[in-house]
Amino acid sequence: MDRAQKEKLVDELGQIFESSGVVVVAHYAGLTVAEMQDLRARARDNGSSVRVAKNRLAKIALDGKPCASIADYLTGMTVLTFSEDPVAAAKVSEDFAKENDKFVILGGAMGENALDRAGVLAVSKMPSRDELIASIVGCIAAPASNIAGAIGAPASNIASILSTIEDKAAA
Repeated sequence: MDRAQKEKLVDELGQIFESSGVVVVAHYAGLTVAEMQDLRARARDNGSSVRVAKNRLAKIALDGKPCASIADYLTGMTVLTFSEDPVAAAKVSEDFAKENDKFVILGGAMGENALDRAGVLAVSKMPSRDELIASIVGCIAAPASNIAGAIGAPASNIASILSTIEDKAAA
């Protein structure tokens, strides 16, 4: 890899560190290519991404970024899982780590907040952005449907009363 490629990689990593809601760092020594492809597919399905980068270049890219605290975790064979959603990458990493003993989560960062192993686990248990939006929409929609039902109920009651009176008058 020549200098220009390294500079481009540092820029890409810098953008990742700048724009990600969460970054999870893990060791992946001993994982097969198929297992790594499985991790990448799971991440892609959940709106996350997986990146393997040289630790030295990643440390350079971290300089001055909000998640600079993860630099201490960048030793050995590390893989970065990241997402704009503050929960998605942590969920993918935790689920994958449960099934693969060789995938060891070291920690991560959520914005400027450093996360240790327990912090990543706690973040993974939080509802995702989509789940929160769905619950908020449900909370907003429930009263509206109740109001619509209450407004419509008297009209249907009046209609049934008029129908009953009409039936009695006709008989």
